[in-house]
Amino acid sequence: MRQNNYFITLTVITFSILCMFASHCYGANLNAFIADDQGAPVEFAVVTATATSSTINSKKPADVIIDQVDKEFITYVTAIQAGTTVMFPNNDKIRHHIYSFSEVKKFEIPLYPPGVNADNKVLFDKPGVVVIGCNIHDWMKAYIYVVETPYFATSDSKGNILINDLPDGQYDVAVWHPNLAPKTPPQTMKVSVGDKNEGHIKFTLRLTQQWRSRRAPIFQGNALYR
Repeated sequence: MRQNNYFITLTVITFSILCMFASHCYGANLNAFIADDQGAPVEFAVVTATATSSTINSKKPADVIIDQVDKEFITYVTAIQAGTTVMFPNNDKIRHHIYSFSEVKKFEIPLYPPGVNADNKVLFDKPGVVVIGCNIHDWMKAYIYVVETPYFATSDSKGNILINDLPDGQYDVAVWHPNLAPKTPPQTMKVSVGDKNEGHIKFTLRLTQQWRSRRAPIFQGNALYR
């Protein structure tokens, strides 16, 4: 009986220790809400957390895919860490011709057919904003926001953002959006595992309207599609 109690106690202690280590391995969370100056949620905003007093968990960025579906880039804003390779598959039934004239990364993938081609990938090694387009379809436009920190995320349609697995410490939290004007200053905050009020932050953005080419109509038989 004593032996059984001993093993039960040992099991509980071991489980508690594993839970403690697991919490530290998974790290803290940063929750953000992004709204415009009218209070409406903002989609496609990128929030970055740059450590000022903690150790960054360095790791090789995973490759990212920016697809082309129904003559649009999927998705409109893609945030990546510097050193990331992006693949540009074509899931339309027509050819595309991708390019960027941005100083951060100038590149061109000449007219290519549908499917996944191993050659259609680009390394983004410098931080900054990259605007991409299609030389065939003028309305196709998207943004790649290249950041230095491994801690970042993009807001959903409800303006919510979650950055997880942050080591305990202090961070400069900044926000970016393609239509942001003027620049919104970063906020400094501390995060720690187990903090009931951990990482809740809000940004209110002033956004401008950007001109964008109108999508061309498509004729199929006697019907008109856009």
